[in-house]
Amino acid sequence: MTAGVAAAHRKPRQHPLTSGTVRTAAGLALAGAATAAVAGGTAQAAPPPSTAQLRAQVDRYYQEAEEATERYNGAKEKAERAEAGLEGLRDQAARRTERLNAARNALGSYATAQYREGGMPASVQLILSSSPGQYLERASLAHQADSRQAIAVQRYAREVREVQQLRTAAGARLTELKQEQADLARHKHAVEGRLAQARRVLAELPAEERAAVERGDAAGAVRGATAAVRAGRSDPRDGLRDGVQVPTERAARAVAFAYAALGKPYVWGATGPGAFDCSGLTQAAWQAAGVSLPRTTYTQINAGRRVSRSALAPGDLVFFYSGISHVGIYVGGGKMIHAPHPGAPVRIAPVDEMPFAGASRPM
Repeated sequence: MTAGVAAAHRKPRQHPLTSGTVRTAAGLALAGAATAAVAGGTAQAAPPPSTAQLRAQVDRYYQEAEEATERYNGAKEKAERAEAGLEGLRDQAARRTERLNAARNALGSYATAQYREGGMPASVQLILSSSPGQYLERASLAHQADSRQAIAVQRYAREVREVQQLRTAAGARLTELKQEQADLARHKHAVEGRLAQARRVLAELPAEERAAVERGDAAGAVRGATAAVRAGRSDPRDGLRDGVQVPTERAARAVAFAYAALGKPYVWGATGPGAFDCSGLTQAAWQAAGVSLPRTTYTQINAGRRVSRSALAPGDLVFFYSGISHVGIYVGGGKMIHAPHPGAPVRIAPVDEMPFAGASRPM
């Protein structure tokens, strides 16, 4: 009995992983892991996006780029105003400083004269004077000079205050300018990032689809309109207005400008004459008609009288997307001329091509 117990104690203990039960479980686990790896590999090898999905991605990136472009345009406009204001303040400060220096020099001359003559008592000046009348005359002149000098001192003090105020204002405007320049750089980076994403997705499209996106879907309409102009029609809007009358002479000039811009490239931030972004085109078109519009889509929509979609007339500005990030100029017949996105030139397109957000009529 004792020997049997001792033998039992001497029997080597099996390692947990060598037991039959555990070996079976480990084998099942490894088999399951292999199956899962195969299944996981199959799941990760998802089918590539379709052409329609890629085009939707490109459209989304272009829209996001345009939103950033309009923010860039707004920041640029504010930076230019801040810079012009800063230059104006600096010019004023320089002029005031010149007057301040002149006043300081005049006061210095007066102080020198006071030092030379002011130490002599009035009684001694009277004794040394050749005549009492001469002394009294000189005293009267001195009093008048003192009065004028007091005015000069007051003017000097005022100039000092105004120069200090101008310098403070210039410092604040410089801070504002730096902030606007930082915003400008940030929005520029956002535009360039979205455009780079769009280019990467475009590279995945078949050549034919890529060309269609880059030139714009309605390139044929652009070629037709351009051919009509070259054929020498008296009015390039004929055949596209569908009988709709342009309401005013100014609107007619704006529409004519838009037609003349057909085929010119889209360049973000551009206002012509060789290239445009969307709000740059509408601003330039109405500027040719003698109407000054603000720079961005979200300010242009409030620059005129709002009109409903059913009341659109040639020359009206039509806006798209919930963020008011795109604009075109209506030319009648349900069509507009707009600068779509990089790679797609200024072209004619249906108004219902994008989500309509509103319209305004510049006055």
